[in-house]
Amino acid sequence: MDTLQQLWTYYQQNGSYVLEEFYRHFLMSAYGVLFAAIVGIPVGIFVAHYRKLSNWIFAVTNVIQTIPALAMLSVLMLVLGLGANTVILSLFLYSLLPIIRNTYTGIVSIEHAYLESGKAMGMTKWQVLRMVELPLALSVIMAGLRTALVIAIGITAIGTFVGAGGLGDIIIRGSNATNGTAIILAGAIPTALMAIMADLVMGWLERYLSPTNKKKERKALAEKNITSA
Repeated sequence: MDTLQQLWTYYQQNGSYVLEEFYRHFLMSAYGVLFAAIVGIPVGIFVAHYRKLSNWIFAVTNVIQTIPALAMLSVLMLVLGLGANTVILSLFLYSLLPIIRNTYTGIVSIEHAYLESGKAMGMTKWQVLRMVELPLALSVIMAGLRTALVIAIGITAIGTFVGAGGLGDIIIRGSNATNGTAIILAGAIPTALMAIMADLVMGWLERYLSPTNKKKERKALAEKNITSA
């Protein structure tokens, strides 16, 4: 009970500081995943069309994924120095594997009949990609972004060791305090809530963009038009 009271007191006295670190934490996570998406989605599309290269690409990204986060930050800190840029670059590297793999999986799992139908209609390769492949693979790609974002939020907490700030600062302050359980919780609880909220929002987008959901929407709209007619 004393811990909960201390936690509430900490939030009352340092609410604006916690919100500022929450915002900083989320921005670093989002930027890392965003930059990884800008690179990873085109790479995933490329290796889906040139599958012989997929083993090499996945081998590299798998190796990156096995590097401990603290070791990654330490190495990147030697290049970029202290600060948020080091954390964002590490998140970019860690986010590549789920984004590239899901993009690749989403493209290669499309039934060949859909692609042939697009070609039979006279579509170019770019039009087939834009109008057939990407819409059908979008929900799978979103699942990769969802995984990457949740992982990134957890890794960002370690960014405090390279002076990047974020909610990890609060957790470390609590671990250094004599009776800092409440302070640790003050940083850990918002981090967990951020990961849960990100997972729920991205999960909703994944379901909304799924081809099955689109078919249901079109069917419901058609039934509504028939009824109104």
